[in-house]
Amino acid sequence: MAKDVLCEVNNCMYWEQGNKCAADAIYVVSHKGKTASTSKETDCQTFEAEA
Repeated sequence: MAKDVLCEVNNCMYWEQGNKCAADAIYVVSHKGKTASTSKETDCQTFEAEA
């Protein structure tokens, strides 16, 4: 399992200095069902905009 999850979306409520993700869990989905061929075919569903 990855020790550090990096994120450059600094308006996400889980973003921390150093482009770190502070979420307890990360949920990534594919645009094509259960498989993806490239990162462009995926989205992070963990994202929540800062209030």
